[in-house]
Amino acid sequence: MVGHGMSGARLVSELHARDPELDLTVLGAEPHPAYNRILLSAVVAGTVAEADITLVEPAAHRASTRLGTAVVDLDRAARTVWTSDGGRLRYDRLVLATGGRAVLPEIKGLVGDDGSLPDRVAPFRTLDDCRRITALASGARTALVLGGGLLGLEAARGLARRGLAVTVLHAVGHLMDRQLDAAASAVLVDSLASLGVRVELDACTVAVAPDVGRVEAVLADGRRLAGDLLVVACGIRPETDLAVRAGLAVERGVVVDDRMRTSDPRVFAIGDCAEHAGRVTGLLAPAWAQARVAADVITAARPLARYRPTAPVTRLKAAGIDLAAMGDSTRTGGDQVTYADPARGTYAKLVVRDNRLSGAIMIGDNPTVGTVIQMFDRGTPLPPDPRALLLGRWIGGPVPVGAPQASPSLMPDAAVVCQCNTVTKKDLVGCWRGGARTVGDLVAGTRASTGCGSCRDTVEGILGWLRGAEEDVA
Repeated sequence: MVGHGMSGARLVSELHARDPELDLTVLGAEPHPAYNRILLSAVVAGTVAEADITLVEPAAHRASTRLGTAVVDLDRAARTVWTSDGGRLRYDRLVLATGGRAVLPEIKGLVGDDGSLPDRVAPFRTLDDCRRITALASGARTALVLGGGLLGLEAARGLARRGLAVTVLHAVGHLMDRQLDAAASAVLVDSLASLGVRVELDACTVAVAPDVGRVEAVLADGRRLAGDLLVVACGIRPETDLAVRAGLAVERGVVVDDRMRTSDPRVFAIGDCAEHAGRVTGLLAPAWAQARVAADVITAARPLARYRPTAPVTRLKAAGIDLAAMGDSTRTGGDQVTYADPARGTYAKLVVRDNRLSGAIMIGDNPTVGTVIQMFDRGTPLPPDPRALLLGRWIGGPVPVGAPQASPSLMPDAAVVCQCNTVTKKDLVGCWRGGARTVGDLVAGTRASTGCGSCRDTVEGILGWLRGAEEDVA
């Protein structure tokens, strides 16, 4: 396996769960054990230690893992890979889990002829990037973040938590333009301002220049904004160089079929580097679903297994911000129900098709956000008055069958608590009955909250309910 990120680490466990005797070698270009990239902003913020984001997969010790070892060439005819340390390895099956690399836009002064970045500029993608950012942030007072997508806002939030005054430069007219509409962006801009993050929209950066111990971003309208550091968070590009050199089919990503096979049936691809049905997801839940399918096919546990993508749910959850966007969230026409309370940092939008959710945006403190996500995932019919989902309470009529409830006792067993790992309430209760008594036990037993972490509060709530029920019986 080439790559030891979040999808690669998960595949190790999935493979050995199906075939404990499998001879598996993992080659990771980074010198670190697999870690949770989603929590990198917390590392930047200083609220989570590096050691706490290391992924602990039960079967990891069964694989031969070589860190800091990149694969530099691939001969598919000989079924051989060459590594950066001069090694040569043969394979029966090969999995590309090479992930993606930070996009560095073509901006004057951003990238030198040798590929280096200016002294006070750092991308935001890897643990080493985080180390560079935190080193630059030490003693700094101001920061610029280039990019107002999810990645950029995560970086900005982390820097603001360190006490820096942060300015986000976004080239288009509203934040997270792939997930939010303009009205939702306006509410998010105000919420970020309360956290010490200023947003400049329609701010096209055309040049980056040093400025006596600082760095300047030159905008297309002539303005020059300076900061003690500049973080580049303009998205991720699939890492496909090895696949291209090997002659595999590559478009935006490495092209795979429903069984995660590339154009060479002995070579598989999963995660950020893979392109399925014309789409590169760049999200965790699809990557882990792909790992399950690849493991089924490679080990022949389920040789006809197929990857069936589901509409993604994007979450940004932190102190002061709770955001969820899903499906056709940016749609402006058709049947929609919206509610906005900018003063309270609240915005909600439902996009309805055939009495079911085809998309939604939820920002702020709304107790029905879990209900909205699950109704979207499961295609549950909407309540008689959809405003109930926006206002946080049911308006007339019975609660829809299958709709999750605030109390864990009323939550259906099939309710999905952890979207990243597809962990249900039933899974958590079963783990409790098997002896788990702490959040750590539940996490270890089910993997709940090991992805984006946004379900942690719900897991803790279910644990509290189970403890209370046990005490009542006693």
